Amino acid sequence: MHERAAQLIAELALEPHPEGGFFRKVFHSVASVRPLDGRAERTGLSAIYFLLVASDASHWHRVFSDEAWHLYEGESVEMFQTDPEFRQVKRELLGPVSDGMEPVRVVPANHWQAARTMGEYSLVGCTVGPGFEYDDFELLRDLPADAERMRRHHPQFAAFI
Repeated sequence: MHERAAQLIAELALEPHPEGGFFRKVFHSVASVRPLDGRAERTGLSAIYFLLVASDASHWHRVFSDEAWHLYEGESVEMFQTDPEFRQVKRELLGPVSDGMEPVRVVPANHWQAARTMGEYSLVGCTVGPGFEYDDFELLRDLPADAERMRRHHPQFAAFI
């Protein structure tokens, strides 16, 4: 692991995340909202630090709320997302402003997403609204029928399952 990545894990008190990478919750709003999609009341907004290292990836998962990714430090991030029906996988680059890259990317609610650093490490922030709850989170590997659909329709992205 890159020396700076190890330093960030220690200094920011990051822990392993179920989807891959390392994280720490940094904000959970005290304000509450009631989503219009039938979910129970949720915190208005949440934010985490999220660190990806070269030997790991953010595996296919979805959040039932919108999620904004912000690059803080390290290399650019290659992000993938697809709609709930796996029709087409979209690739975006999260990085310094340049041709094809922006420092903020948003994954719409209920879209499957995966990501990897394009270097040794990437420190990002993920902001979710309505706020993140594990009840609103699914890993594709835990849904065998959907995982098989991804493998069948997009075999080049199966490694992220």
